[in-house]
Amino acid sequence: MVVLTGCSLSLEDARKIIYEGEEVVISPESMERVKKSREAVEKIVKEKRVVYGITTGFGKFSDVLIDSDDVEELQLNLIHSHACGVGDPFPETVSRAMLLLRANALLKGYSGVRPVIVERLVEFLNKEIHPVIPQQGSLGASGDLAPLSHLALALMGEGEVHYKGEVHQTLPVLSKENIFPIQLQAKEGLALINGTQAMTAMGVVGYLEAEELAFQSEMIASLTMEGLQGIMDAFDEDIHVVRGYPQQVATAKRIREYLQDSKLTTKQGDIRVQDAYSLRCIPQVHGASWQALDYVKEKLEIEMNAATDNPLIFENGEKVISGGNFHGQPIAFAMDFMKIAVAELANISERRIERLVNPQLNDLPAFLSPQPGLQSGAMIMQYCAASLVSENKTLAHPASVDSIPSSANQEDHVSMGTIGSRHAYQILQNTRRVLAVELICNLQAVEHRGTDLLASTTRKFYEKARKIVPSITKDRIFSKDIEKAASWLKQFQLKSITKTKEETTNG
Repeated sequence: MVVLTGCSLSLEDARKIIYEGEEVVISPESMERVKKSREAVEKIVKEKRVVYGITTGFGKFSDVLIDSDDVEELQLNLIHSHACGVGDPFPETVSRAMLLLRANALLKGYSGVRPVIVERLVEFLNKEIHPVIPQQGSLGASGDLAPLSHLALALMGEGEVHYKGEVHQTLPVLSKENIFPIQLQAKEGLALINGTQAMTAMGVVGYLEAEELAFQSEMIASLTMEGLQGIMDAFDEDIHVVRGYPQQVATAKRIREYLQDSKLTTKQGDIRVQDAYSLRCIPQVHGASWQALDYVKEKLEIEMNAATDNPLIFENGEKVISGGNFHGQPIAFAMDFMKIAVAELANISERRIERLVNPQLNDLPAFLSPQPGLQSGAMIMQYCAASLVSENKTLAHPASVDSIPSSANQEDHVSMGTIGSRHAYQILQNTRRVLAVELICNLQAVEHRGTDLLASTTRKFYEKARKIVPSITKDRIFSKDIEKAASWLKQFQLKSITKTKEETTNG
């Protein structure tokens, strides 16, 4: 059970809720804040005060006053007009994360919604009713208006939802679960859609996958070290400590632990004096990706607990400020940073693949083929990895450096953070497939060397992976192997055979 307070949600909490279906409950103290904030909004409407989004129109229409009798229609029109997302829907995990993050933000008590709005968001989470939300159409400032409008539609009984593994019209699902559609009142539509929850939700799901993949990349690199008889001196603790980056130190330590009893790795001068950078610099490159991922984690956990709608209500309604916390620039930068960090894991992996398959760079069978010449072996798998890496380079172009004015130039600088988060997720899928190719290749390489010589930890990983991808004894349709390996990596938890990052970092 995870208790939402509006202030204490962590990525680990999010993981339990999004992936494990952990029950969500609302803290009574936070709900009291919600009630007081709502009372302030109702007082503003009653007193006919001029307050943006409560008694006025939106965006460029902020100077248009709305009669108190029309405030409910204003909110309905807002959601209908803003629900113009297009393209494929977000993954269901992201839709679930959006419900969670929107509920948590409203619980801070600065948004002026009725308690029933938060309760309904949590009810959707606990009953696993997830709005179908198109991925495209957000500029990432004024909030994720289009995606969050599709979320709001579901609360109103409109649109579509994921429910029990299928997509349904929302209203019949609500009827089945004895849930009444909500009729939005003053401020509530705006409070639901003015925020960064689409980009942040996509970022949370992406980060949780990226973190696990970064661990896996080190284990896969370790198997490659064995397949290529890599030199362990470059992983000595002293060389990494003197540089000073803790993530680099930790990466080197994990690889030393994975390979500590290997009979396949070598020392300086045994076979060669030094390795190529894709082996020798694994701690420096992977460690730098960890630095970026740590930055991303920090920003996500701040944003997960942030009040990001507009206006925000303080001092029981005596102070209502129209500001710009909906602007996604902090997350846009973080997503672009995550794109680069994950893309680099693929870049260096593809170079290790080349060293595994190129007969001019190793003493293994050419392209790891069972019959070089008659059978191509892993030759075109390297092509596939190179193609994915090249695609990543295009996707890694920063989305956050772009901006297009909107709303008649009232909203004249936007973040494009949602585009960044979506591209980060695409890069992640590509990178997992590149690492799957490296895994297929290094499994073959260590078989050639002798699996009885593997380190204890890498042997466990080898044995699990071999149940997914059999040995290459004859050319076959390797596309199936790559996809099977990638799907397995997406589900596999490395901690089942190793220490966690924190255990390794802390010794």
